[in-house]
Parts: sequence; C-alpha cells; structure tokens
Amino acid sequence: MPSWWYRIRCCTIRRRRCSSSRSVTASRPFYEQRLFTDAGGLLSYGPGRLDRFQRAAAYVDRILRGAKPAELPLERPTKFELVINLRTAKALRLAIPHAVLLQATDVIE
Repeated sequence: MPSWWYRIRCCTIRRRRCSSSRSVTASRPFYEQRLFTDAGGLLSYGPGRLDRFQRAAAYVDRILRGAKPAELPLERPTKFELVINLRTAKALRLAIPHAVLLQATDVIE
C-alpha cells in the first residue's frame, strides 16, 4: 500500500476515536483541525482549511511561472478559526462562557 494511504487511514481512525465523549476526556479535547471537532472533539483553533489551500495554490502558481522555491518567502497564516462543539461540551458537563461563544467562528450544536 502507498504511504499516503496509510496516513489517510490513520487520520480517519483518529477522528472516529474522538467521536465519543469518553475518549475526549481520555485524550486531548483541543485540536488544530476542524475535522476533529466535527467528529466530536470539544474545540479546534487553527488556520482555516480554505486559507491553507489558497496559500498552497499561490505557491504552486509562483513556481509554475518560474520562481525558484528556495527564493519564495515563508508565509504564516493570518486567518484562524475557532470552532466549538456544544454537544461535546454538554456531554462533558462543561459550561462555555458566552464571551467565548461570541468569538467563535463556528459553533456546532
């Protein structure tokens, strides 16, 4: 099997493991990617997925136009998203403050 298949399979297994509230208390409840929050994680905070893909496309465009990859500047993400899963918070009996909910990019109910 190719190595990329193994990585995708491991990521899928990790998402399924974090879907139950019991495993959230046993493992880490905070994630960098929204995928894990959609699967049942409590909270995710990190660069937006769309923003990462747009930046990658811009780099590919520059390289295809003749720029040398070693000369391209390293860019840091500027847009971050905070996603909170209220279903998991209720299962864990956690109260999320209203001020935090207002700052969230997306709230899963």
